[in-house]
Amino acid sequence: MPIGLDSLVILLVVGLVAGWLAGLITHGGGFGLVGNIIVGIVGAFIGFHLLQYLGVGMGHGTINAILTATFGAVILLFVIGLVRR
Repeated sequence: MPIGLDSLVILLVVGLVAGWLAGLITHGGGFGLVGNIIVGIVGAFIGFHLLQYLGVGMGHGTINAILTATFGAVILLFVIGLVRR
């Protein structure tokens, strides 16, 4: 099933906000607009699956999606920082 334009826009906005917030939390300089969106989207998948594995439910809605994606993006940036060293 193809993704709708409205869902794509929401995904990009959540990814952008989550990537930006994760960059602030980890004191990183960020990866630019596209990089932050990618980190946020990948972080959303990581955060969703990790929280589901731990049995933690964040609920539904845009704010919860941003929180979950930010959690995953922070973990992703931490791992990227370890690999870069």
